[in-house]
Amino acid sequence: MRSVDDIEVAGRRVLLRSDLNVPLDLKGSGAITDDLRIRASLPVIRKLADRGARVVILAHLGRPKGDDFATRAAGGPSLAPVASRLGELLGKPVAFATDLVGPSAVATVEGLDDGGVALLENVRFEPAETAQDDSRRSRLAAELATFGDVYVGDGFGAVHRKHASVYDLPLLLPHAAGDLVVAEVAVLRRLTQSPARPYVVVLGGSKVSDKLGVIGNLLDLADRVLIGGGMGYTFLAALGYEVGHSLLEADQIEPVRGVLAEAKRRGVEIVLPTDIVAATHFAPDAQSVVVPADAIPADREGMDMGPDTRALFAAKLIDARTVFWNGPVGVFEFPAFAAGTRAIAEAITKVDGLTVVGGGDSAAAVRSFGLAEDAFGHISTGGGASLEYLEGKTLPGLVALES
Repeated sequence: MRSVDDIEVAGRRVLLRSDLNVPLDLKGSGAITDDLRIRASLPVIRKLADRGARVVILAHLGRPKGDDFATRAAGGPSLAPVASRLGELLGKPVAFATDLVGPSAVATVEGLDDGGVALLENVRFEPAETAQDDSRRSRLAAELATFGDVYVGDGFGAVHRKHASVYDLPLLLPHAAGDLVVAEVAVLRRLTQSPARPYVVVLGGSKVSDKLGVIGNLLDLADRVLIGGGMGYTFLAALGYEVGHSLLEADQIEPVRGVLAEAKRRGVEIVLPTDIVAATHFAPDAQSVVVPADAIPADREGMDMGPDTRALFAAKLIDARTVFWNGPVGVFEFPAFAAGTRAIAEAITKVDGLTVVGGGDSAAAVRSFGLAEDAFGHISTGGGASLEYLEGKTLPGLVALES
C-alpha cells in the first residue's frame, strides 16, 4: 500500500475515508459519549490540511434504517455533532454538508480553501453505500469521486466492509492508506507472523458465534486462549455444565466441542472460568453470589468472572510476550460486575511484550477504568476488522488500497 506521505496533496481535493463511528447518548442529550475514534483520526486530518490539501471527510455513523436518503436522514443519526467535536479538536471550523452527493455537499466542497476541512453527512444515509449490488455501489462511488482528486483510506474500522466509500471509491481515484490504517495493519501482521511467545489470546464478549472462526485460525498461532464473558457460558455448556439463565448459544455447543478437541490435539491451552459471579437477574443492582463454574444455579445468570478466575487469568498472562484481547469478560458497564474485565486490563498492562486491545467494548472498558492508554502497546479502532483479519479473511478495503 502507498502511504499518505507518498502522494502530492497541496491544492488538491482529498477524499478521506475516516472511521468516526462514535457512540452517542441517543436516549438523552444525543452527545458523543466517547470520542476515541475522532481523536484517532486527527493526525491524518491535520497532516493533510497542513500540507495544503482540501480535506473532504467521508464517514458513517450507526446503522440507519429506511429505503432512501430522506427516510434515513430523518431517523438519524447525523454526523453533525461529530463535525462540531472535530472542529473543537482541530481548533478551527469544520464545514458540514447536510447531504452526501446533493447540493449541500457540492457547495461545501466548492467552498473549501487549501488547508480547509469538511465533513459530508453520514454515508450510510445513502442506501447504495452498503448495497450488495455492485452497480448500485459503483454509481454512488462515481458521484463521490467527482468531489476529489485523491482518495485516502484511514477508516480501519470499516475496511472489512465492501461498501461504496471503502471499496469502490478508491478504485476510481489515485489512492493511498492513511497512517491509522498503516499502523493497524503493521500491528496485526506482528500478531500473525512469527509472534513472540508465549502468545496469549483473551476473548470475551457475548457471542461465541462471532469468535469461533478467530479461535480456529489462532490455533495455528496462539499458545493459550483465555475465554470469558457471555461467550464463555457456551464453552461451559459444551463441557456439560449447568449455566442457568446465562447467555447461551445452544446451536454452537457442538462447534465449541470441536474447537476444544482441536485445541487439545494441537497442544493449545484453552483456559475457562473456574468460578462465576451469578446474579438473580440482569441489572446493575442485582443480588449476586460467587459460585463454581460447574455449579451455576439454574435460576441465576453469570455476570462476571469470580475472584479465582481473575487470579488464574492473571497468572496465565504474566509470562506472555504477545497478547491480543478482544471482548469484556463481564458486564463491565455495571460497576458491581466490572471486576473481571478490570483484572484482565490491569494484568495486560504488566505484560512485557506486545499487547493489543482489539477495539470495541474492550477499548471502552480500558477508558472507563481510567487506565492510561499508553500502558497498552496498541488499542485498535476497529474491533470487527481486527477479528476478521485474525480470522484470515480478505478485507475489501485493504484490497482496494493495495490495488
